[in-house]
Amino acid sequence: MNTKLPNPEALVAATKANVESALSVANIALTAIERLSALNLSVARGTLDDGAASAKALLAVKDASELPQLDASLAQPAVEKASAYSRNVYEILSQTQSDLGKIFEAKAAEVEASFTSALEEVAKSSPVGSEAALAAVKQAVSAANTSYESVKKAVTDLSALVESNLAAAGNVAAPAAAAKSSKKKA
Repeated sequence: MNTKLPNPEALVAATKANVESALSVANIALTAIERLSALNLSVARGTLDDGAASAKALLAVKDASELPQLDASLAQPAVEKASAYSRNVYEILSQTQSDLGKIFEAKAAEVEASFTSALEEVAKSSPVGSEAALAAVKQAVSAANTSYESVKKAVTDLSALVESNLAAAGNVAAPAAAAKSSKKKA
């Protein structure tokens, strides 16, 4: 029986590469959390300031007939800010997904290359007549790669669709709020 022990340097290199990948993933996640936290703190601060300004404006109303106009003037910025917040969150999450996707794709390519190399080594030392089994394994790997590429394309297309829908929703929400404000003023 030909049992080949792994090369210690190769094991150390593989472990180091895996630690580096794990650290990259952790840094990407922490960066996303940091960006989301900063965004949420900014929004909280802005909401507090807007609430105080709205309360002061409400207290400054002298006549009840001014209330619809005040309501309309406060609604438009709130809708715009909510839309901007959604776009910012989407952008942060999209960037994080992209960064993580690059790492996972690189790891998948490494695994595929390693598997292909191991398969080639097995093919060199396999007994006569095992070519059909090896060809079947290679075909299965090829089919898996094709499926992966199809799924990756579908996810990319879906991401683009979500992004365009968010943009369209933002383009509709602000004018709708403005139209509502105009009706209340009239």
